[in-house]
Amino acid sequence: MAVNRRTQQTRYAASSSVSASSNYPTEEQESTKTLSIFRPIELVFELLLNHAHIWKLGGLLFLAEIFLNFFIIKKIHYTEIDWVAYMQEVSGYLKGETDYMKLRGDTGPLVYPAGFVYIYSLLYYLTDSGENIYKGQWIFMSLYLLTLIIVFAIYAKDKNIPPYVLIPVCLSKRLHSIYVLRLFNDPVAMLFLYASILAFLNRRWILSSSLFSFAISIKMNILLFFPAFGFLIWQTQGIVGTIIQLSTMLLIQVLVSLPFTLHYPESYVRKAFEFSRVFEYKWTVNWKFLDESTFLSKDFAKLLLAGHMVVLFAFVFFRWSRLEGGIVSVVLRGSTSPKMALSAHAQHIKPSHVLTLMFTSNFIGIVFARSLHYQFYSWYSMTLPYLLWQTRLPVIIRIVLLGMVEWSWNVYPATPKSSGVLFISHCVILMGLWLGKSKSKRKIKH
Repeated sequence: MAVNRRTQQTRYAASSSVSASSNYPTEEQESTKTLSIFRPIELVFELLLNHAHIWKLGGLLFLAEIFLNFFIIKKIHYTEIDWVAYMQEVSGYLKGETDYMKLRGDTGPLVYPAGFVYIYSLLYYLTDSGENIYKGQWIFMSLYLLTLIIVFAIYAKDKNIPPYVLIPVCLSKRLHSIYVLRLFNDPVAMLFLYASILAFLNRRWILSSSLFSFAISIKMNILLFFPAFGFLIWQTQGIVGTIIQLSTMLLIQVLVSLPFTLHYPESYVRKAFEFSRVFEYKWTVNWKFLDESTFLSKDFAKLLLAGHMVVLFAFVFFRWSRLEGGIVSVVLRGSTSPKMALSAHAQHIKPSHVLTLMFTSNFIGIVFARSLHYQFYSWYSMTLPYLLWQTRLPVIIRIVLLGMVEWSWNVYPATPKSSGVLFISHCVILMGLWLGKSKSKRKIKH
């Protein structure tokens, strides 16, 4: 009897232990449960921080942009600024006029090269002689989305760029307005410019030069990229390759302009490449903290040009060529190295080197521009996140600077305060680019 009683007690204790273990999870179960809770957070961080997932985040942003642009076109009214003038200018050409002095619109004479005329002549037909603005907005939405894909592809080439840097590329209110609510020609030129950079990163030299030249034929602001573009051509292809690429670019300019230069060459050159053009003070976004007389003075224009040249040459001599032993080494390598050696050298130039030079060259020009109109923001808005991530500035400072620049471009009309904030932001970014990243992150492989 005593033995049976002890056996029953043992069985009861065992059953109680099993019951208790079923009510209270084990340490392993607790660990699994904790992991399952944090797993979504880990996936989000992986998506934002791991470069291998940059196209996944890019795809999500692209889908969001489709819906956002659709909403903007449907719900926000289009604002007429230059579209009617564009249509008036190209309508003269479509009627047979090839004298640039006689191609005019409500805003004045035509001041863009021939590529602009061909692009907007096509838009003239697609939008029912420019009357169907709604169709034009959908075309520019497609243009924006195509540009976005190309820019994402450019960012993806740099393995050191975390995916979350793509997010601020898409956050500009002013940029969406420029594309789908204003229909300016600046975004068209930038599409070809970004395509040229992507072709260069893929070592399609002739294609890159051709796209670059055609971008210039739409709007001259693309020339701000040319100092870096020429430097990189020399660095990767030497004297022979440089001559070939420059000849290709010149040939495209000649062919594009033929309908005009065959009959009125002087008229075309004077108006299509009017470097002496002076913009009105009331429309400028920058330098509003100066009075109008100073802004319009020739001395101020000369000062800005001198500043542009000094800073640009400083970058060429002391930053862009430093890792190859200085500008003399770059020149000698390009002029004396055989083609095979240059080709091997080009294979080891990192995308970050190409992108930093191209975007910095353009940014220097913007910092010292005499006048920036609202549509000019499209010249560098999508490059700003990349440029800031090439500096040593803390991430929070980079984000603040992006916010300051965006705020400045959204103040209308521009004020001394907004122009001052823009100027300070530009100067801080330029200084950050001068200081650059640590050598280990910028070094060109040899």
